[in-house]
Amino acid sequence: MVSARTPGPTKLTFPYLLSLLTEAGALGEVEMRDLVAKEETLRAKFLREKFGANALRTHKHHEVSATELVEAAKLPHPEAPGRLIDEDILAQLLAQLSGLAYKKIDPLELDMQLVTKALPRGFARRHFILPLKRNGTKLVVSVFDPYDTAPLEEFSRATGTELEVVISAKKDIVNVIAQFYGFRTAVSSAAQDARKSAHNNLSNLEQLVRVRSSEEIDPQDQNIVAAVEYLLNAAFDNRASDIHIEPKRELSTLRLRIDGVLHEIGQVPSGVHPAVVARVKILARMDIAEKRRPQDGRIKTQKGEREVELRVSSLPTAFGEKIVIRIFDPQILLAEIIDLGFTSKERDTYEDWIRRPNGLILVTGPTGSGKTTTLYSTLKYLAAPTVNIVTVEDPIEMIYEPLNQVAVQKKIDVTFAAALRTILRQDPDIIMVGEVRDQETASMTIQSALTGHLVFSTLHTNDTASTVSRLIELGAEPFLLSSVLTGILAQRLVRKVCQDCAMELFLSEEQILALGIPVNPNEPTKRLPVKVGQGCVRCRHTGLYGRTGVFEMLDVSRKIRKLVHEGKDSKEIMKAAMADGMTSLRQAAIRKLAQGVTTYEEIFRVTAELEN
Repeated sequence: MVSARTPGPTKLTFPYLLSLLTEAGALGEVEMRDLVAKEETLRAKFLREKFGANALRTHKHHEVSATELVEAAKLPHPEAPGRLIDEDILAQLLAQLSGLAYKKIDPLELDMQLVTKALPRGFARRHFILPLKRNGTKLVVSVFDPYDTAPLEEFSRATGTELEVVISAKKDIVNVIAQFYGFRTAVSSAAQDARKSAHNNLSNLEQLVRVRSSEEIDPQDQNIVAAVEYLLNAAFDNRASDIHIEPKRELSTLRLRIDGVLHEIGQVPSGVHPAVVARVKILARMDIAEKRRPQDGRIKTQKGEREVELRVSSLPTAFGEKIVIRIFDPQILLAEIIDLGFTSKERDTYEDWIRRPNGLILVTGPTGSGKTTTLYSTLKYLAAPTVNIVTVEDPIEMIYEPLNQVAVQKKIDVTFAAALRTILRQDPDIIMVGEVRDQETASMTIQSALTGHLVFSTLHTNDTASTVSRLIELGAEPFLLSSVLTGILAQRLVRKVCQDCAMELFLSEEQILALGIPVNPNEPTKRLPVKVGQGCVRCRHTGLYGRTGVFEMLDVSRKIRKLVHEGKDSKEIMKAAMADGMTSLRQAAIRKLAQGVTTYEEIFRVTAELEN
């Protein structure tokens, strides 16, 4: 079924794979012989890195493949300085030599039903074969070893199915087999349990301390425990910021938000939905008996070597409770200021604001615009043993030990304003107020800045100038506000062009006009070069990967301070700020476009509500 251009063994071996790398010029003869002699050492190294210090005892019979051994050797890529030869590169080499296609597996593209029904789980795990899709009458399957054709021929004969074989990295095949088959088995078993009993007894589920990897989850675990852990692993592996568990009439939909966009990843029977919700609520220390009212909870868990905060929200809907789990990864939420997306000039201005001993700095924008990341990154930058930083939040987004964080609890009258009164008696240097929502909080926030503290807070406004108007509407006295206001930062998040598949093109004249860039009709239109992603395996063929900030920074100069003191409206303040050289959000986004960071479509998606 698989005929290699280079005659090979019946199964891929480490020495043979090294010989292929030598023929391809990636290794020398001496280096190849040295690595062959170190095969057992590399095997031990791989097991320790994958399973921990006791792996040689606990996983002594684990079979390590030739591709895994090569990756463990950490060989430099001969044509890409700084990159090592990994399983993806080896898969591409094997595909080329065997005359087969290479396929980078994207779990979000796969149909879980097809994958799990086309091939028995045991057979797939034993031979590392993953069904991908139907191509007419053929079943497309992925393998990592093109020379091990016996299992494929056995399956094809037994089922009468014609196979189309592609090559993928073993780690990707293993990951999808573990997640898809494990999740489907757990859900199917849970559905059977639900049919047997009208009441699912979940009282004995233990508190989650660490999210196990898909390979670590024991098939004998309680079905709902396993299903929820598979779901969390899928979210972590795909860089998701949110997990949505949405009840419908017959099936519940599972969706992940990745780079600001929702992707459906699977469904569960409606009979299993209450058990999944109950499991999540137990982990979040929520009341599982209360299904009529919205609830909030949080889970502190561990992924690999880092702790991850999960914030859980439940909402009663027509078909049951909808659950949204927001993922706060400290590597993202506690970023360095230099990585937020500021230009060098913007960063200098912002660092000048936050280094002042007192004043009020406001960060504005709609939900999902990155305000929390900006504030937490700022507080991380300012945190020191000599500084007392206190925050009051509703809720606390993520626990960060160097800060003194206070949660708003309205049931016992711990409001933003009430907490601020006490915080001012706690000898703070820096105060962060989660959000200014009412007159009392606005007044206390300004009072905190007036008494010599550096205060940060947020508002939900579209731009910087309207923030001043909003505070005055909330009852802030203009003359007090003008005396404490240091700067206002309005922001959005735009998706970035994938650098692995970026290509240059030019905007059309219509697009240039739509951006508000003036065009002289008497002169030839200047060609404006930009970048777009063609689509590749890294970005899941979207052309976009990751997000960055776009900022509008209102530096409160004497002129602006005078306008605020006089209670002028947002239009006058914006006009004066632009005359002083402020860059609007739309202009900042256009600059990102010209720099090849984002796309024309992203600018209009993110700044659609703003005027040119």
